[in-house]
Amino acid sequence: MTPPTARRPLPISGALLVALLCALLGTLSFGATPAAAHAALTATDPADGSVVKTAPQRVKLTFSEGVLLSADSLRVLDPQGKRVEEGRAAHADGASDTATVALRGGLADGTYTVAWQAVSADSHPVGGAFTFSIGAPSKTTVKAPAADVDPTVNALYGIGRYAAYAGFVLLVGGCVFAGVSRSSRPVQKIAVGGWVTLFASTTALLLLRGAYTNTKGLGSVLDFSLLGGVLSTKPGAALLSRLLLLSAAAVFLAVLFGSYAPGDAAAASREKREKERKGDAGAGRRGLGYGLAIGGAVVATGLAATWSLAEHASVGIQPYIAMPVDILHLLAVGVWLGGLVALLVTLRSDTPIRRAAVQRFSRLAFASVCVLVATGTYQAWRQVGTWGALTGTAYGRWLLIKVGLVAVVVGLAYFSRRWTNRLADRTDTGGKKAKAVKAVKAAKAAERARSAEKAKVAVGGGSSDERTAQLARQRAAMDRAAGQRRRDADENRTGLRRSVLAETGVAVVLLAVTTVLSGTQPGRAETEQKQAAAGSSSSGAASAGPVDVKIPYDTGGTDGRGTARITIDPARSGDNTVEAHTTGPSGRPVDVPELDISLTEKEKKIGPLHTALKRQSAGHWKATGFQLPMAGSWQLTLTVRTSDIDQVTEIKNVKIN
Repeated sequence: MTPPTARRPLPISGALLVALLCALLGTLSFGATPAAAHAALTATDPADGSVVKTAPQRVKLTFSEGVLLSADSLRVLDPQGKRVEEGRAAHADGASDTATVALRGGLADGTYTVAWQAVSADSHPVGGAFTFSIGAPSKTTVKAPAADVDPTVNALYGIGRYAAYAGFVLLVGGCVFAGVSRSSRPVQKIAVGGWVTLFASTTALLLLRGAYTNTKGLGSVLDFSLLGGVLSTKPGAALLSRLLLLSAAAVFLAVLFGSYAPGDAAAASREKREKERKGDAGAGRRGLGYGLAIGGAVVATGLAATWSLAEHASVGIQPYIAMPVDILHLLAVGVWLGGLVALLVTLRSDTPIRRAAVQRFSRLAFASVCVLVATGTYQAWRQVGTWGALTGTAYGRWLLIKVGLVAVVVGLAYFSRRWTNRLADRTDTGGKKAKAVKAVKAAKAAERARSAEKAKVAVGGGSSDERTAQLARQRAAMDRAAGQRRRDADENRTGLRRSVLAETGVAVVLLAVTTVLSGTQPGRAETEQKQAAAGSSSSGAASAGPVDVKIPYDTGGTDGRGTARITIDPARSGDNTVEAHTTGPSGRPVDVPELDISLTEKEKKIGPLHTALKRQSAGHWKATGFQLPMAGSWQLTLTVRTSDIDQVTEIKNVKIN
């Protein structure tokens, strides 16, 4: 019979990696689009869609929070698409929430397009475009450039962010569990795996950062000019600092697991007895433990600060309170979730664990959850602001999901604590006996192996060294299998393992939701953006809003009658989305061979401007990014062709604000 594999404890690590991957894929399926704009454009000078009598000397943009600018953050294009700005973009009067660039003198009349791109102070790229006219509006060949992050770069950056959080959690939790509860080979693998994951993901984020913030493709990842620009920014400096701190963390890991290695347990016990005889009861080892605790806390705090100093906590209200609170929040997540994973792999392996160790971690995990609740409550108030934003914004809805998951995990933790108390009773009564039985079995197994080897050599079969190694591997595998059976026969340990596994599974999803939150515009900022947009629109003669018109048509041919419903959203100067739905007399969607929509401003002699409609489904066409240079009464022209010879054109007036 084929012996069991000699590496039984490893499948739980693989299962955890699969769980992390599934949670990651679930996260990315919701968050695969570019990050929402965290710094909102609140005002422009000249105003969007305005007509000025004389050419301005500069263009100025104002944002809801501070932004980071590059040399190419502002581009001003004339009607022919030629650049007319002078110098590089800068902050107006040193204010970080503004961007301005000078314009050349002697600009001709016409419609100009301003394309802008920046990085919000919490590290996320933002961009857009608007138009203004000098003298009178004109035709323009400029199409507003896309400000979206490359999908591949965005997906890889999202994976890197998730992996960085996961690596931090495993590194911190594994080290804390090893220090206060139990150091074993599986726990060491968790901590070292966390370090490797965090180092690799941070390196990848640093390389991807330039392409991510400059909306470039994957081919620009190794562009060292972009990398130099990244290192000069706050997020880039934070990533570089994280790599340096990980170097110190590597030394910490070597000392920690060198001092607490499982194989050194007997030597440590002898050393302890010797020191007790000499009156020096473990003072040196306690001193090493205190040193490791202080050094580990400093390194872990520094790693957590690389997130807090460069993302949401560093901008908005009360940043000097928010950043320390955010550091505590991240450390609590690492101790609690990473410790759960370490406890889980310990329970899954055949490694013995004392009830005192489990209870120490249980108390530490409870304290971490209390810190999480306190710091999370403050962060929720700071980032959401109002009850309406809690349900009316994407950030608020994700936050509610996170709160629900925390409640589930706390409920599961209650059952884990009950199993921990039961585990204590079994461990205290049977530990010494189990060790003695295991030692006797090991001695008998070794004797049987030696006898079998002598018999094999006596009949002249095979190499002595090879046979001995083979028997040793088989006996080790059988011992591990026996250990697994003894472990599974322990009802209390099995119950605790299952309870911790459920906690860990929910916590992994919770980590995925946290990653999504870090890339979502805070509810308070989104509310302020909407209020700014409402204030801007209320200053005009009419508020902006979608235009929805129904136009009956009849081409005169067979099946030539129908209705076209045209929607222009938001029906303002600048970018608009145009949608068309065609239905037959029965009201059902019908396809037509050709559909064309154009708009003309008769008084200003602008147009016709044709929309680039694309078929979405039966009877549904759509055009995005359709530019209308100014407000006013526009003539909408609809052309419908139902056959090679049957065609009709209908006209309708619409109001653009």
